[in-house]
Amino acid sequence: MRTAARRAERAGLMLQLAAPLVWIPQAGLLAFAVGAIADSQPASAALLPALGIALLGFLRAGLDAAGARLSFRAARAELTRLRAEAARALATRSPLAIDRPASGLAASVLTEQAEAVVPYLARFAPARMKASVIPLVLLACVLPISWAAGLLLLLTAPLIPLFMALIGLQAKAASEAQLVEMGSLNGFLLDRLRGLATIRSLGAVDATARRLREDADSLARRTMVVLRIAFLSSAVLELFSAVGVALVAAYIGLHLLGALEFGSWGRDFGLAQGLFMLLLAPAVFEPLRELASAWHDRAAGQAALAALERLAAPGAGIVGDDAPGRVVAQGAPAVRLEALGFRHGDGAAVFDGFTLDIAPGEHVALFAPSGAGKSTLLALIAGLAAPDGGRVLIDDEALTEASAARLRARMAHIGQRPHIFAGTLNANVSLGREGVDAPAIAAALIAARLDTVAARRGPAPIGEAGRGLSGGEALRLALARLAATPQAGLILADEPTAHLDATTSAEVTEGLLALAQGRTLILATHDPALAARMDRVITLAPGATAGEAA
Repeated sequence: MRTAARRAERAGLMLQLAAPLVWIPQAGLLAFAVGAIADSQPASAALLPALGIALLGFLRAGLDAAGARLSFRAARAELTRLRAEAARALATRSPLAIDRPASGLAASVLTEQAEAVVPYLARFAPARMKASVIPLVLLACVLPISWAAGLLLLLTAPLIPLFMALIGLQAKAASEAQLVEMGSLNGFLLDRLRGLATIRSLGAVDATARRLREDADSLARRTMVVLRIAFLSSAVLELFSAVGVALVAAYIGLHLLGALEFGSWGRDFGLAQGLFMLLLAPAVFEPLRELASAWHDRAAGQAALAALERLAAPGAGIVGDDAPGRVVAQGAPAVRLEALGFRHGDGAAVFDGFTLDIAPGEHVALFAPSGAGKSTLLALIAGLAAPDGGRVLIDDEALTEASAARLRARMAHIGQRPHIFAGTLNANVSLGREGVDAPAIAAALIAARLDTVAARRGPAPIGEAGRGLSGGEALRLALARLAATPQAGLILADEPTAHLDATTSAEVTEGLLALAQGRTLILATHDPALAARMDRVITLAPGATAGEAA
C-alpha cells in the first residue's frame, strides 16, 4: 500500500510540474497573435492561436487538478500510516511508564495537530519542486531573446527563497511553540474534566477557571505570532516579485522605444518577442510565490511530523508489538518469577530478588494491604513494567520485549474499574476482535450473568467510562470479556471486588471462579474472604524476596 502511495505521490508531482510549463506555448501563441495584429494582419489571423490557447488552457487546468488530487490522496494515505504507527506505539506502551504522554496531548496530536501534515505533503512538496525547475526552464526560454532580461530575472528571483528561508526559521519555531501550547492546554482541560467532582469538592473551580483562561490567552498570543509571520512572508514575496516584474517590463519597454539597445545579443527584438518575455516574467516568480505561501504549511507540517514521531517512539517497559511468531500451546500456563527486582524511580525497592512458582491451573492470591506491590507484581507478570533484575517465565519462556505481545495474548486482565468505551454492550464485549461474533458474545453475556441487562438495554449505548452501568455490572462486563477470550489461559485480577457491596462482591467472585476453571489465576486482593477461596495465598511485604504462603 505504501508503494502505491509513493507512486501516486510521484505522479502527482509530475503532473503539477507539467501544468505550469503549458504556459510557455500559451504565451508564445498569445504574443504571436498580438504581434500579427500589430503588423496590420487581419483579426482572423488570431483565431487559430486563440483556439490553441483555449485548448492548452483546458490541458493545463486538467493536469493541475489531477496532480493536486493525486498529491492530496498520497498525503492523506501517509497521514493515515503515521497515525496508525503512533496509535500502535501508544497502544503497546506500558500504562505504568512515567514518560507516557498525557492522554489529552496524545489526542490533540493525533486529531488536530496531525492534520497539518496533509497540506505540508500535498502543497509544499509540489511547490518546492516547481520552484526548483520551472524558473530555470522559463529562463532558458528568455535568454535566447535577451540576456539582459534573463539577467534581471536571475538576480531578483533568488531573493524570494532567501528571505523566505530566513523567515521560515522563525516560523517553524513559532509553529512548534503553538502546537506544544495547544497540546498542553488540551491535556490540562481533559485532566480537569476528569477530576471535576474533586475540584468542586475542594472549592477550586475559580482557580481552575483562571488557570484555563491564562493558558487560553497564552495560546492566542502564540497563534497571533504565527499569523504575523505569515503576513510578513506574504508582504516580502509580493514586494520582490513586483520589483522583478517591473524591472523586466521597464527594460523591454525602453528597448522597444530604442532607449536601450543592449542586452539582445546584438539584434533588436520586436513586439511579439518582447511581449513573450513579459508574459513569462510573472510566471518565473509564480512558483516562488507559491512556495512562499506554502512555507507556513511546511513549518506547521514539520512540527506535526515531529510530534507524531515522538508519539511513535519506543516506550518504556517490556511491552512489545510483535506479531505471533509461532503457535503457543493454549491452556493454563505455569508462571515462574526468578529473583525479580523492582523499584519506582529512586525510591525504596518494591521487590528485591523475589522468587515465586505458580503451577498450571493454580489459583493464587497475592495478599497484602494497599501499596505493598500487588498491582506492581501483576504488571511485571503482564510485561507492562520491566524488572530491574531477574526475569518472568511463562511456561519456561522468558517474557522479553520480543515475546511480550505474543505471551500476553494468553493473558486476561480484570481490574478494579475496567474501562468501558462509549458504545453498545456487545461492542464492549467484542472490542472489535476477530472471531468474537454474535453467538460468542451471547454466550459470554450469559456466563457473566449480564444477559438480562443486555436484554433490558437492547441497542442503547453505554456512556464513556461506563456511564449507565453500576459498579457490579461493569465488573461483570469485564468477566464477559474474559468469557469471550478462550485463549487466555492466565488471568490476572487486580482487586476485582474492591468498592463492591457484599452481595455484588459474592456474585463477581462466583463468576470469576467459574470462568477460572482450567486456567491459572493470579489475584491481588486485601480481602481475606476472597483470598480464602484461592488454592494458595501469598503474603507480600515491601522489599520482599519471596512470598510467604498462607
